[in-house]
Amino acid sequence: MGSEGGYVPLFETKTAKLALAYRVVATSMFTSLCLMWLYRATHFPPLGKPGRLASIGLFASELWLGFHCLLSLLLRWNVIYRHTFKNRLARRENDLPEVDIFVCTADPVLEPPIIVVNTILAVMGYDYPTDKLSVYLSDDGGSDLTFNAVLEASEFSKSWLPYCRKYNVEPRSPVVYFRSKPKPVDSNHAASLASIKKLYEEMEKRVEMPSKLGGVPDEVRAKHKGFSKWDTYKARDDHDAIVQIVVDRRSPDAKDIEGNTLPTLVYLAREKRPRHFSHFKAGSMNALIRVSSKITNGEILMNVDCDMYSNNSQAVRDALCFFMDEKKGQQIGFVQFPQRFENLTRNELYGTSLRVPTEVELHGLDGCGGSNYIGSGCFHRRVSLTGMRYKEYALEGKKSKRTTIEGSAHDLEEDSKAVASSSFELNTQWGKEMGVKYGIAVEDFVTGLGIQCKGWKSVYFNPERAGFIGLAPTTLAQVLNQQKRWGEGNLQIILSRYCPLIFGYNKISLIHQLAYCHYNLRALNSFPTVYYCFIPALYLLKGVPLFPEVSSPWFLPYAFIVVAKCVPSLVEFIYSKGTFKGWVNGQRVWLYKQTSSYTFATIDTILGLLGLSNMKFSITAKVSADDVAQRYEREIMEFGVASPIFDILTTLALLNLFCFVVMAYKVIKEANKVKMLETMALQIWICGAIVFINWPLYEAIFIRKDKGRLPSSVAIKSAGFVCLIVSFILFSRG
Repeated sequence: MGSEGGYVPLFETKTAKLALAYRVVATSMFTSLCLMWLYRATHFPPLGKPGRLASIGLFASELWLGFHCLLSLLLRWNVIYRHTFKNRLARRENDLPEVDIFVCTADPVLEPPIIVVNTILAVMGYDYPTDKLSVYLSDDGGSDLTFNAVLEASEFSKSWLPYCRKYNVEPRSPVVYFRSKPKPVDSNHAASLASIKKLYEEMEKRVEMPSKLGGVPDEVRAKHKGFSKWDTYKARDDHDAIVQIVVDRRSPDAKDIEGNTLPTLVYLAREKRPRHFSHFKAGSMNALIRVSSKITNGEILMNVDCDMYSNNSQAVRDALCFFMDEKKGQQIGFVQFPQRFENLTRNELYGTSLRVPTEVELHGLDGCGGSNYIGSGCFHRRVSLTGMRYKEYALEGKKSKRTTIEGSAHDLEEDSKAVASSSFELNTQWGKEMGVKYGIAVEDFVTGLGIQCKGWKSVYFNPERAGFIGLAPTTLAQVLNQQKRWGEGNLQIILSRYCPLIFGYNKISLIHQLAYCHYNLRALNSFPTVYYCFIPALYLLKGVPLFPEVSSPWFLPYAFIVVAKCVPSLVEFIYSKGTFKGWVNGQRVWLYKQTSSYTFATIDTILGLLGLSNMKFSITAKVSADDVAQRYEREIMEFGVASPIFDILTTLALLNLFCFVVMAYKVIKEANKVKMLETMALQIWICGAIVFINWPLYEAIFIRKDKGRLPSSVAIKSAGFVCLIVSFILFSRG
């Protein structure tokens, strides 16, 4: 792209190559859904005949699932891709803004300090002027173990950052870099590599030793005055604010081994008191926004979870290509990078890669009006997070000069404690009109929506080299509980004042509102999906057809929907560099999410509205037991705990297996096999597909002997449910 009148664009936007194919599929799918609804509305069994009530239930389920399918197709109507020109940005090096980076952690057990260290070092190593870069760690666990790790990270950075610059290291997370077994380019590099690796291993021991000892040794505490802040420490939910400027880039001592300035590094443990609700990560983020404004006040903010290290030292420059574009950048409020994961198996056992959402859906959401904020790996303009509307920024904010921060490190620490106090937000707009919003489990979603409703635009940027890589859950229970939490949070949005159709009315486009609803309404697919998984199988057992027979013209819409859902889904997955087996695994986990996670999410949301359930925050563990990890690497599904979530899955699997086996026996015994298969084809296909998708669960019940097998109590309980359900259906008249 060339320049127009001196304007040199820093990014470009292109429509997806498959845009026409997506639209053809969407149009065809819409037509087929309408025909399916028409068939169901005009072909109810007569009153008193078997299957009438079941058909009414199927009609309701098909109406809802079809509507949600259309929302999914809407996300694919205008898929766009962004590309940046960092070489052009390099010409404006002197104009680069200050960037404050936030890293959040909450528990030194579930999120070991060495993980935090590597995340900090990766962002400190950004290819960016260090006099314009600051890193803040929010430790909501308030642990001196984590503070000790930050001190160790600051010392190691004096050697690590020069090494990264000299050898153009990628990624700049030390543990990931060493695990990749880098090959030295010459003897000097080999010596440097051996030296830096030795320094890292020594630091790693010093970081991990206090955890093994049960606390930081006295001789270590005596070396830094910061540990004295824990002298008045009572508990993780009852302590004073702790703000420590570990590295102050203004200080002559803030130099690496080559004499270059180090980025500012700040440790924060906000004040916690039992009488004041902390608001979990949202409260932590808001404290970071305020504390950073007192110390460095960077124009651009970036936040990343402690388990998602920066994989690309150029990510900050990619983001700035959007913010600093002279024509289109002024209105951009935030730039969202996708979440990628490194601990995936080859065939993505639990479908946790988010492959299609990151490679297709979020690009489509960007084309609908802008990406949502997904809580990590996101760059924000500070003013967009502090409540300023875009019109105010365009008229006043851009003209205002940035305030220079002055004062000693000690003075800045003391000033910052006031804004990190547990009572600071009382009677203010923080958590409402300012900062990350409160009261919703998926606070990132409504925060991004709120920013867009104030006139700001957002961008989804998915570079060839991933910007951020993290750790995915490694057990089925972790995956399903995480999905339950997300499903519950998204459903809360649609039932709150932040419903996109209400909150976004006349602020963002209708298409953008509906695209958001695709995520918010996902949990409500649970009951229709459960119905579809149980009822066709049960009526197959009774020999009552619920779908058109193969010879009927009405069979074609159903057949097309099946093909149009499966084939494009598979093509998307393979196009996104997945495998066929990975796609099958993804379909299995999709079924498990719909029938278990989202079912409980919907129930809990309803109970919450009735005041019978309280929202809780849980952290996904970042470490697993050795035997669990080994089974995960071998792609063996983990069912080793008794959970209500597994009760539903097991009942569904055993019921369909029983119905399928009985039907197979009937077909073998039936004289007119062709007629039976023609009449019951779709029900046989649904039942057979569920049986096929549940094969790992059958192995966990009947074959496996390891600790990851399904607990016998769950299998027995589910078998009992199946007996009761089958007995009821066989003796009922409906």
